[in-house]
Amino acid sequence: MYKKKIQNIIKDNNLSLKKIKIIAVSKKQNANVIEQAILSGINNFGENYVQESIIKIKKLKKYQDVKWHFIGKIQSNKTKKIAHYFSWCQTVDRKKIAILLNKFRPVYLPPINVLIQVDGFKEIKNNKNYIEKYQSLATSISLMPNLNLRGIMAMPLIKKNITESNIQYENIKNIFFQLKKQHASIDTLSLGTSFDIKESLLATSNMLRIGRDIFNK
Repeated sequence: MYKKKIQNIIKDNNLSLKKIKIIAVSKKQNANVIEQAILSGINNFGENYVQESIIKIKKLKKYQDVKWHFIGKIQSNKTKKIAHYFSWCQTVDRKKIAILLNKFRPVYLPPINVLIQVDGFKEIKNNKNYIEKYQSLATSISLMPNLNLRGIMAMPLIKKNITESNIQYENIKNIFFQLKKQHASIDTLSLGTSFDIKESLLATSNMLRIGRDIFNK
């Protein structure tokens, strides 16, 4: 269902997006359910809770092509486990977390892919210098050998006011392209869930985090 929806949005709006990566948000789903999703062809999963996810990652470790994305709020004391078990960390919002991920990433693993989490609409609206915060964090991450800066992630606030809603998606898009100009490794805008696929694709998102439309069929 979600694949057809994406195809129709791209076609109806003449979007030039070539490849959309789907992250199946699998929090609170057990390993058996996730395994069925893997067998259906899905190989990227997003988890919010460290302890819960590690249990599932271990049970499903035979599926070596599967990539695990941490998409939850990061606590400093959880960074070591995130660095060990995940291929992606999408919610890096401050330098301290980046330093810890870089420190704890095992040398036998490739650098962990990192997305900077962009704050909500309220901060962007009220802070004219918001872009400098993300530029500084991006530069710091790009210099850490065990991190691979890939782009940004955002969870737009739900707005009843259409104008405000459009502004926040446009702001997120602008942050992405400004950082992309400065860092050659940036190629990913993780924006969009089951609830705002169209708005996110119009903002050129190439990574969608879909939970409901995958697991609640």
